[in-house]
Amino acid sequence: MLVDDAAGAAALTGYFRRHADIAVQHQCGVILETPTWRASQDWGSRLGYSAAELRRANEAAVSLLCQLRAGYQGAASSPVVVSGCIGPRADGYHPDERMGADEAQAYHAGQIGTLAGTDVDLVHAMTISYAAEAVGITRAAAEAGLPATISFTTETDGRLPDGSSLAEAVTTVDAATGRSPVYYGVNCAHPAHFAAALPGGATGARIRSIRANASRKSHAELDESPDLDTGNPAELARDYLRLRAQHPAITIVGGCCGTDVRHVQAIADAFAPHTRGGLSAGCDEAGFVGDHDGLGAVAEGELGQDALDVGFGGLAGDA
Repeated sequence: MLVDDAAGAAALTGYFRRHADIAVQHQCGVILETPTWRASQDWGSRLGYSAAELRRANEAAVSLLCQLRAGYQGAASSPVVVSGCIGPRADGYHPDERMGADEAQAYHAGQIGTLAGTDVDLVHAMTISYAAEAVGITRAAAEAGLPATISFTTETDGRLPDGSSLAEAVTTVDAATGRSPVYYGVNCAHPAHFAAALPGGATGARIRSIRANASRKSHAELDESPDLDTGNPAELARDYLRLRAQHPAITIVGGCCGTDVRHVQAIADAFAPHTRGGLSAGCDEAGFVGDHDGLGAVAEGELGQDALDVGFGGLAGDA
């Protein structure tokens, strides 16, 4: 557990700081995603964590990022948002055991309740593979008084692992929650997989975040790969520019599996000449988020122009 270990905490701090410095360089805000993607009940139990220990781990992850945020308070052009990262209950690639919305709400309420007692500004559920779990997470966040964002993952055909389209997933969650999510995103897939599947119109405008894999490999191929495929940072940045040109509602861009500070730097360098007001950076692997007037903008569900969102996934810091 990296946040429990001095060396691990130092490594995480350095990781996040390298990305936050890119935001300062580009005079943009930064979103820091807590290393809590696998810090929920079932996954904690696998590591022998009691409920109290798991609660402390979530709190420690938030504390680490809040301490880092304090070091950037003097950078007025780079506001820092701390986001509580939530992962799926099951394998995000293979949702063989699916929950109904009520069960999902009950399961995720524990971790979200813990995060609500900290200084996070919102929660972000990532690599979600079916709508019912997203509905439960959204309802649990609303009950805890936290804004929520939902990022779905897709297969190479642009559909969620359960076979539904992005448009179907977004409209289902919005209908069940009164459009409660602040925005939606796509993560853990390459732009080549989902670019053609991004919906247009009002539904498409709800998708504002992209955090793609560096690799063009499928989820199955990534699971079997003995080596980390880091792709091409410059190529990924160009892919993002094309996505943004076709879908101007996308104001949050970043990275997932295989990305690192090189990809974030390339994305920031590519976007800077094409945007006003800068970017916003975070830490779970890389990304942009809307250009914030302040942290209250997220709490109110309002984002500005562009931003960088980066984070680090996993209970023990595994990306």
